[in-house]
Amino acid sequence: MIQVNGTIKLAPDADRSAIEAIVTMVKATRLEDGCIDYAMAQDLADPDTLILFERWKDMAALEAHMQTPHMAEFQKVMAANPPVGRRIRMYETDEGKPL
Repeated sequence: MIQVNGTIKLAPDADRSAIEAIVTMVKATRLEDGCIDYAMAQDLADPDTLILFERWKDMAALEAHMQTPHMAEFQKVMAANPPVGRRIRMYETDEGKPL
């Protein structure tokens, strides 16, 4: 399984319609084959920071996701509203266990 975690720091003057584009991308991504979990949320202490959490069946599923039309649209929106920071990491992991 592939897990992707990270943060994206939006500029304070970022177009808030970008959030709508993100919601559209998240909903479409959740329907993709191989997507186990996909979430993006605003940090409660810093609304300009988005928290990303993804889990994919395998690398092929993640690579296919990167080629989808909704990901291309998301990248276009982000290019128009460039983040001021980004920290995203990918991990190969197992299913984990409940705490």
